[in-house]
Amino acid sequence: MKPTLQDHLVLCDMDNTLLTAAEGLPGCNRTVIRLFVEMGGRFTVATGRPPASIRAALGDIRLSLPAIACNGSLIYDMNSSTVIHRATLDRAQATAAIRAVIAAFPQIGVEVMAGAGEMYVPRSNAYTHRHQVEEQIGSIACPIESIPDGWLKVVFAGAPNLIDSLAVWARGRHFGAGNYFVHTNTVYFEIMPAGVSKASALQQLCVLAGVPEENSVFIGDYYNDLEIMQAAGYAVAVANAPDEVKRAADEVTLCSCSDGGVGEYLYKLVAAVPDPATV
Repeated sequence: MKPTLQDHLVLCDMDNTLLTAAEGLPGCNRTVIRLFVEMGGRFTVATGRPPASIRAALGDIRLSLPAIACNGSLIYDMNSSTVIHRATLDRAQATAAIRAVIAAFPQIGVEVMAGAGEMYVPRSNAYTHRHQVEEQIGSIACPIESIPDGWLKVVFAGAPNLIDSLAVWARGRHFGAGNYFVHTNTVYFEIMPAGVSKASALQQLCVLAGVPEENSVFIGDYYNDLEIMQAAGYAVAVANAPDEVKRAADEVTLCSCSDGGVGEYLYKLVAAVPDPATV
């Protein structure tokens, strides 16, 4: 018997894979996601965005399963607004890292996501402002000491050359075993809880969904997607991905993010479903 759409779990990165900040979600992606889900396909997202930003970007698209948010620190049911799983930073270690980064890079912006993805901004700049505008995220400006416990991740924001310098500076530096640095975007560099990533959250989500990991599909575009691409049963890169990411994928779409690469792949799955009249 051929596998059906229900036998698989498709997870998709958001920024520059499913949508762009400037153009939003391509209409073809929106249409095909709805068709895929209506036909029984299981689709969700795995992203660095917090739940509020996911909701703003997807609009009326209903996900089949909880979303992987904050790069894996949260597994969140968008339909019931419920935290399914939360992983947190060692606050003392993360605070030490923030202070060291600020001392070395005075122009850097700092965001802390806590609780269910609420954003706190102890140090703002043009890039933290742009982040909030583009992703439609509300925030609270406050000193580090006033941020509630339950930190999910820290985001450093700045110009690409500044972030590149920060990434070089961070190599080999450790502020305890509870956290790690990761380069997630040309203008963002993050601190994540040790052992937590999109890949670790994929494993948990597969258990929740009752889907073997080998039946999972991940669609992505950037270097921070490489780990989950390796963990998934099948990996797809959109056409705008860097060459290293394309080489790590089992398949590369013909279309870029803006042209509907995600819709292209999902429609191929839909088209492969046998016609009941001929079965």
